[in-house]
Amino acid sequence: MSGMQPIANLDARRRRIQFRAWHRGMREMDLLLGGFVDAQLSGLSDTELDDLEYLMEAIDRDIFTWLTGEVPLPGEYDRPIFHKILAFHTHQSPIHL
Repeated sequence: MSGMQPIANLDARRRRIQFRAWHRGMREMDLLLGGFVDAQLSGLSDTELDDLEYLMEAIDRDIFTWLTGEVPLPGEYDRPIFHKILAFHTHQSPIHL
């Protein structure tokens, strides 16, 4: 996963979200949010898109500490999309068997 992979047939809102997910300013967040967005964006509901846009307004370092569990997730960001991103990056077993 080296960078943004264009997804065919995205509407303008989804293209904007994909660009923002891959151009965060902190490479770790590019990989975490960008990887999730590339894999899941086309299937997200309007509510999930709203929540994702809200989450992406937060500071990268804050999102990173919430995803790593270093700092508890604040209530205003405790939305299903955050848990979907977290589950996407949580592996219970090796991913390359």
